[in-house]
Amino acid sequence: MRVRVKETVLIVGGGAIGLLSAYVLAEAGAQVCLLEQGQLGRESSWAGGGIVSPLYPWRYGAAVTALAHWSQDFYPGFGEELLALTGVDPEVHVTGLYWLDLDDEAEALAWAQRQGRPLDQVEMAAVYRQVPVLGPGYRRAVHMSGVANVRNPRLVKSLRAALAAMPNVQLREHCPVRGFIREQGAIRGVVTEQGELRAERVLLTAGAWSGELLATLGLNLPVEPVKGQMILYKCAEDFLPSMVLAGGRYAIPRRDGHILVGSTLEHAGFDKTPTDNALESLKASAQELLPTLKDAEVVGHWAGLRPGSPEGIPFIGELPEHPGLWLNCGHFRNGLVLAPASCQLLADLMLGREPIIDPAPYAPAGRF
Repeated sequence: MRVRVKETVLIVGGGAIGLLSAYVLAEAGAQVCLLEQGQLGRESSWAGGGIVSPLYPWRYGAAVTALAHWSQDFYPGFGEELLALTGVDPEVHVTGLYWLDLDDEAEALAWAQRQGRPLDQVEMAAVYRQVPVLGPGYRRAVHMSGVANVRNPRLVKSLRAALAAMPNVQLREHCPVRGFIREQGAIRGVVTEQGELRAERVLLTAGAWSGELLATLGLNLPVEPVKGQMILYKCAEDFLPSMVLAGGRYAIPRRDGHILVGSTLEHAGFDKTPTDNALESLKASAQELLPTLKDAEVVGHWAGLRPGSPEGIPFIGELPEHPGLWLNCGHFRNGLVLAPASCQLLADLMLGREPIIDPAPYAPAGRF
């Protein structure tokens, strides 16, 4: 069934995936009501680094790669579109990315050749000329040009502003969803703390909380919170010209000189309290990558909860055993990377359009 203009899609979860799903569906003419238990865009979407690439793209399967490639090509134009619409610049900042001293460099280069991606070996002398603040002792590097980072807090702010200006979109913050309305074998709405809300379709985009909500239907969605902590420095605008990554830790330059360093991977349930141990570990990594940060002040330290999932493959599509209930969740570390393609694919399936990529790997059926 196609979404008709007068039908309402209830979206549960107001992070980047929920906001962008709402934007794509509303642009197609659907009536959209987006529900968020707290503030829009203030969970994982706000907390992440915003690299528009998986950290190690060659270590993922074809399903993640297909979404990532589509999204990477989409982001620069989309950033310009949002800036023109809202006046809020998501700052899609193309810097390229250096990976240093990779254990699996040969696999990375072979993957890039198969995929036609611009990943190349670079002499370390050339890297030090390009990134003179880089720490000593690195021996090998590969570089991918064209990799961008998006300033994720501004991306969600821009998406929110775009949605607020659309007459067929309703945004409801501080509206926790406690369960679903089932009628005649189908999902026909949600139960909130303010009462029931009904719709022809419900779309679950609740990130790390998606499994908790599906448990109310007796379903065991393999999505769990994975804590990640970040720190932030403020440096000169030209301090770091490129993103750099070594030993699982990365440094990301923003246009105004802010430098993000991250991140941890912790299984701590829904606890997102920043810890002193993580702060010291992140500072040590920062100073190894960029030694002059030893004298810089940490101006921010925070944690967020990623929606961990098997192999990082998101769940996108309708639940066959619960008609009317759709999923777009479980993006693990790559929510911002995969969001444009995931939301476009979701809209294609919901609207009965030709999907941008093969939807089979993301279908919820048989994956619980």
